[in-house]
Amino acid sequence: MSHVSSVIARLQQSSPGQTEFYQAVEEVLEVLSPVLDTDPRYRSEGVVERLLEPERQILFRVAWVDDKGAVQVNKGYRVQFNSALGPYKGGLRFHPSVNSGIIKFLGFEQIFKNALTGLPLGGAKGGSDFNPKGRTQGEVMRFCQAFMTALYRHIGATMDVPAGDIGVGHREIGYLYGQYRRLSGRFEGVLTGKSTDWGGSLGRKEATGYGCVYFAENMLAEKGETLEGKRCLVSGAGNVALYTMEKLVELGAKPITCSDSTGTLIHRSGLDVPLLKNIKERNRDRLASYLDDHRDAFFVRAEDYDDGRLPVWLEKADLAFPCATQNELLGPDAEALLANGIRCVSEGANMPCSRDAISLFLRAGISYGPGKAANAGGVAVSQLEMQQNAAMARWPAEQVDRTLRSIMSGIHRDASETAMEFGAPGNLVLGANIAGFRRVADAMIDQGVF
Repeated sequence: MSHVSSVIARLQQSSPGQTEFYQAVEEVLEVLSPVLDTDPRYRSEGVVERLLEPERQILFRVAWVDDKGAVQVNKGYRVQFNSALGPYKGGLRFHPSVNSGIIKFLGFEQIFKNALTGLPLGGAKGGSDFNPKGRTQGEVMRFCQAFMTALYRHIGATMDVPAGDIGVGHREIGYLYGQYRRLSGRFEGVLTGKSTDWGGSLGRKEATGYGCVYFAENMLAEKGETLEGKRCLVSGAGNVALYTMEKLVELGAKPITCSDSTGTLIHRSGLDVPLLKNIKERNRDRLASYLDDHRDAFFVRAEDYDDGRLPVWLEKADLAFPCATQNELLGPDAEALLANGIRCVSEGANMPCSRDAISLFLRAGISYGPGKAANAGGVAVSQLEMQQNAAMARWPAEQVDRTLRSIMSGIHRDASETAMEFGAPGNLVLGANIAGFRRVADAMIDQGVF
């Protein structure tokens, strides 16, 4: 049995039923052999074994009362994975799909993503199986207050700084922060993604999408190309997708698809991004209403998808930006993308491409930016928000965006140079994983075994 297989077998025994976590671990371990062979410290000091076990896992009950006076109970999670580089940092996700395996996969990925930014950040993730969709403002508020009542003892501005994720936007962050202040008596930067009126950073909500585009810009520049005139496929219709599309348009590219749980919108002459933002702000579930203003666009309902394949990946285009959720782009989707001329894939979501899809992209030799590198812009600007909070300052949007662009360029450079160092030029999966691992592993060794 190979080392990777034996590690996964142990994880399956100690952490059963956590498929997404195993997938994330396999992706990292499969490319670490070269660096483990070149530096024996990483094996002798048990770095890999320590990395795979969170420093702390917090599982708690969230009991709250709905508008009808009925008591509702949800599960809450916070996995504080690794703090070798700094305070734990990672978002909170409120979605029915949330379970311990999802949270551990996201927290594990966050370790390397945060390390790649070069900023002092550890890795963590949290959330609940609560679904804010269909709930009233009062119900969302009461849930968030109950969630924070259980969590607040375990977080702090220099200990663990959560942010938003799927299902956790400005509204939820506001309710969470208000309850933290009420319980702790402190006004501090314990959450990021706050309103800009009371401690949030300009450019934070745009950061993941903008950063994903900046990473693609760097991948194209390495091949002597630009974004100008490129046709782009984008999945999702949340903040990451919307701001990916916004930055693409700003830099001269043309996004032609987006999607949500109701279906896929296709507008081959180029999506009207301001209209999309307006639609999603009015009613997140009415993406099809875009057709009221653009009759040359069309919408494929989710229930009409053939063979389970996403229409978003079946259009002819140059670039693809999976920005929805994990494992949304499978092997057959990758085959369709390559057949239709895709030359670059930049992941806006966390682990949106399956292992089969990634293998196809790497074998085809196209530019492929894994999420831990390509979507690190969100956490990077979260750390910039932490800096501003600590200094009681507020940076102009231009400074935030300029810093974000520089950070994304640095991430690409480190991943690209590391791939070259280990004899795999262009393989940013290998480069990003090894670059992130070395930074964390070296810090763990310096600080001793604990």
